[in-house]
Amino acid sequence: MSICNHIGMDRNEILVEFGKNLRAERNRAGYSQEGLAEKMGICAGKHIGTIERGETNPTLTTIIAIMKTLDVSFDKLFEVE
Repeated sequence: MSICNHIGMDRNEILVEFGKNLRAERNRAGYSQEGLAEKMGICAGKHIGTIERGETNPTLTTIIAIMKTLDVSFDKLFEVE
C-alpha cells in the first residue's frame, strides 16, 4: 500500500497541502520566494513557487533545506487540515 493510500490522500492533495504549509511558514519567517531560495542556496525562487502551488514534488534534500532554513519541523510542513 502506498503512503498516499495509507493516509487517505492522493499524491496531488499531499503536494498541495505541503505547498500551503510551506507558503504559510515562509511568510511567517518574512521571506519572499526569491529570498528563501537564496538562503537555501538554490538559484531560482520560481522553484519555491512551483512547490507552493503543488506543481512539483520536492526532493528530500530540498525538504530538509526548507526545514533548516525556516527552522520548522517536518510535522509542521506536513500538517493536514
